[in-house]
Amino acid sequence: MLTFQEPRLSDEAPCPYLSGRRARFEYFFAAGLDAGELDGLISAGWRKFGIYYFRPSCPGCESCVPLRVPVAGFRPSKGQRRVIRKNIRTEARFGPLSYRPEVYSIYREHSLARFGRGEDLEDFLSNFYRESCPALQSEYYEGGRLMAVGFLDRSSGGLSSVYFVFRTEFARNSPGIYSVIREIELAASLGLPYYYLGYCVEGCPRMEYKAEFRPFERYSWRESRWLGPEG
Repeated sequence: MLTFQEPRLSDEAPCPYLSGRRARFEYFFAAGLDAGELDGLISAGWRKFGIYYFRPSCPGCESCVPLRVPVAGFRPSKGQRRVIRKNIRTEARFGPLSYRPEVYSIYREHSLARFGRGEDLEDFLSNFYRESCPALQSEYYEGGRLMAVGFLDRSSGGLSSVYFVFRTEFARNSPGIYSVIREIELAASLGLPYYYLGYCVEGCPRMEYKAEFRPFERYSWRESRWLGPEG
């Protein structure tokens, strides 16, 4: 692992998840991580975009709870089985990172629909195609047309979901839920014990849905260990 800077604390800023809260992150920049080094970080609550590695360090708040699914015990719920049936014609493909203008177009459409802004190409490439560790790309097709794209990191102990985007018209298929199911299956097929969902934030609908994938383990910031499984 090549570390460009030792971990440091960011300035406080408005919380991106909970209104009225203040957020602060511990972060550093690094590249060239192998699967074992990555596993040590994600199993301690770290996340990343490109070469930027971070985890929350908010005074008096531990609302961002890392979740992971032990893939051997995962069974889709009744609602998740409905999502699988809805996607009977959806084809999932997994492979190395592969940038095409079409992927960026889907990302911009998703960002505009969800956040009211479109990220520029330079930021997009830096966040998702500046490879600092073992990585994969998931692609979802309907009728041969690319409808959604996910970015994953692969550690020695699991797959970690980095980000997922989809065309607005594909929302009817609940693609976020479907992608998690397929990526948990991928982790199992690779012999990896865990699928990391990222942070679940109670009170933030776009983050708290992650607790619907059961059983899950949650990371305790106070105890520096994983608790569970729950569900």
